Amino acid sequence: MTGSESLLAAALILTGYLIGATPFGYLAGKLRGIDIREHGSGNIGATNVLRTLGKPIGITVLILDVLKGVLPVLIAKHFSDNSLLHISTAFATIMGHNYTCWLSFKGGKGIATSAGALLPLIMIPLAIAVGIWALLFFTTRYVSVASIGAAAAIPVATVILQKTQGDWNIPMLAFTVILATLAVWKHRSNIRKLCNGTENRFTPKGASKKSKNQTTT
Repeated sequence: MTGSESLLAAALILTGYLIGATPFGYLAGKLRGIDIREHGSGNIGATNVLRTLGKPIGITVLILDVLKGVLPVLIAKHFSDNSLLHISTAFATIMGHNYTCWLSFKGGKGIATSAGALLPLIMIPLAIAVGIWALLFFTTRYVSVASIGAAAAIPVATVILQKTQGDWNIPMLAFTVILATLAVWKHRSNIRKLCNGTENRFTPKGASKKSKNQTTT
């Protein structure tokens, strides 16, 4: 790799991290006069924002978290044909979300941003993972179960696809395994709650208020 190529790689990876590190959930809370880290699960991700601030803001944060995963990878693909650099940029973006420099390196769990980063790289395995996420979520109502299941499905789907096509991409496969492992690690507190029976099923802010009103009438 030449000096100019190394500089480009460093710039793309740094750009990916900084874009990923933009804490949209935290900023959304600040716009409403709260610190989202002090409410609900304390997470800055879209799920906690949706639970705390309602659907319009929560869905907006979800879309922004996905887009901030997509954008750096598209930029990397525009400036370079190096697939390893695309993967490195995607990984830096996800790490930016999970460990944002703007919040003392404490961030979200990276599911939406990971999905965005994978979209330009492995669309078919991602689509399968999204389907599994939806299936698990609507059958269990646990976002954590759906997220862990979807993350675990990505490397499996990638292996099946690469085997079917007869085109093995070991760096991409390794990347999906790392992402799945990272997702499980970031959900370790949820796993403990699931084991203890204390994990909360998903209830949007509006539905939660309605339920409380019905209980008191």
